[in-house]
Amino acid sequence: MMTTKRIGRRQFHFTVQGNNFHETVAEYERLSFADVAACGICGSDNLDLTSRVAQGKFKYTSVRCLECRADVTFGKREDDDQTVFLRKKTGGLPGELDWRPFEKGDK
Repeated sequence: MMTTKRIGRRQFHFTVQGNNFHETVAEYERLSFADVAACGICGSDNLDLTSRVAQGKFKYTSVRCLECRADVTFGKREDDDQTVFLRKKTGGLPGELDWRPFEKGDK
């Protein structure tokens, strides 16, 4: 099964598979994040997916704005580290993503 996620002006195509229909749909649901139209800091749609490893062991995947360099990081469920979601603001509006502005010293 293929699914497409729109991140800014780009489309990313993901292929998921399983041994049967149920397992295939379960794999699809692990990509539980919605499309991201624009940067939550500057409003640009010039976004990309990025990944990095910190301290040689912590793996991070983010949506990064290529204009202001802000980002929003993917989280993983504690009970299933294969299911990903975009982090939301604590106490913010429902569904409001936790965009972080670029700070000098960030990579």
